[in-house]
Amino acid sequence: MTTAQTLPVIFIDDAGLAAVGLDPVATAWAAANGFSGQRGRLLAVPDGQGAVAAYLFGTGSAVDRPVLVAGLAAAQLGEGNYRLEGAIDDPTLAALGFNLGAYRFDKYRKAKATPVLADLGVADAAEVARLTKAAYLARDLINTAPNDLGPVAFEREIRAFASARNMTVTAIVGDDLLAANFPMIHAVGRASTEAPRLLDLSWGRSGDPKVTLVGKGVTFDTGGLDIKTAAGMLLMKKDMGGAANVLGLASAIVDAGLRVRLRVLVPVVENSIAGAAFRPGDVLTSRKGLTVEIGNTDAEGRLILADALALADEENPEILLDMATLTGAARVALGPDLPPLYSTDDALARELMTAGLAADDPLWQLPLWSPYDSMMASKIADVNNAGAGGFAGSITAALFLRRFVANAKAWVHLDIYGWAPEARAGRPLGGTDQGIRAVYNVLKQRFPA
Repeated sequence: MTTAQTLPVIFIDDAGLAAVGLDPVATAWAAANGFSGQRGRLLAVPDGQGAVAAYLFGTGSAVDRPVLVAGLAAAQLGEGNYRLEGAIDDPTLAALGFNLGAYRFDKYRKAKATPVLADLGVADAAEVARLTKAAYLARDLINTAPNDLGPVAFEREIRAFASARNMTVTAIVGDDLLAANFPMIHAVGRASTEAPRLLDLSWGRSGDPKVTLVGKGVTFDTGGLDIKTAAGMLLMKKDMGGAANVLGLASAIVDAGLRVRLRVLVPVVENSIAGAAFRPGDVLTSRKGLTVEIGNTDAEGRLILADALALADEENPEILLDMATLTGAARVALGPDLPPLYSTDDALARELMTAGLAADDPLWQLPLWSPYDSMMASKIADVNNAGAGGFAGSITAALFLRRFVANAKAWVHLDIYGWAPEARAGRPLGGTDQGIRAVYNVLKQRFPA
């Protein structure tokens, strides 16, 4: 069962041990240990000298089997080189699931050895590599401590990202944001000791369809003067999760060479508390010209996204998509694993949901329910940034953003969480990728290389 290079991890589903043709010794060992393919169970099979000859891995019934079930095996395996065998539904998704389950974040502690899928067999190795890299990129950025990823450091990371992929990149920083007409990005970030900024990346041929990605890049969110509780601030290093996932998606698009003119906009700020902080009751004039009354300084993400979306919209992109860790209401409605999707194009939304389910990257469409626009009414400005009454918070946030998009042929907003509060197949606890595979697979179908 072994080769000199790799140890087999043999998938056993509810069809049982006989279905994969195990030898009598391995079959007897499995029976003696009560192993029958239970989902997530990993059993080492010894050879005649007491070393490990193989691992049996239970995938359970197809009815409730996660697409990335192989991640449950990787999470339990130690250092070594492995290959996958047995009852595998999709070799490429199995290999990807294994890699995603093998992820470890060891920046701040002694690194632990990780399992390596050294033999991918018939899986699409290029696809596995690019989607693994995309997910790891997003996870690493989200998991990084905020003292190591403020606006200055995040710009440095983004510039390195762009340089490695031959993307052009420009930055508008500090008071230059006012001169360039990005007043809301400036207002949200001006209280920090590190200036706010807008990063603008582009790649691809000018004649190809324009796809623009916008990612919320709040490197830390205190809530501003409407300060969060201590508990509410604990995970706020992840408030740049939208930007992290947009960069992961961009990485996959560029690596695959999709036929798009890609633009990536990342407004980067720290929502801090100081004498220069913007206040409840302030009225800001946006890039689009709409005036925004500040009902809550903790609803800051939509402000910086609004200026970036207005810029993106000015060149009439084919698809304009933003990702943001925007509202707690989204988690109340759909939980941490299922991000709400909003779109002006229902057909595109259906494609994204279908692709997400197939790749274990689920999204669920919620409505842009126009009657709720009145919840953001202001008596002195065009709109308030915080919906009144506390109802439908994710929907009203999406409706707020929709005001800044008029020319894009299709707009999509993903209100992601960017965090796995508990480990599951292919998603270790901590910062996580959401939306990358769903969006990438749709773009790959629409704009193949």
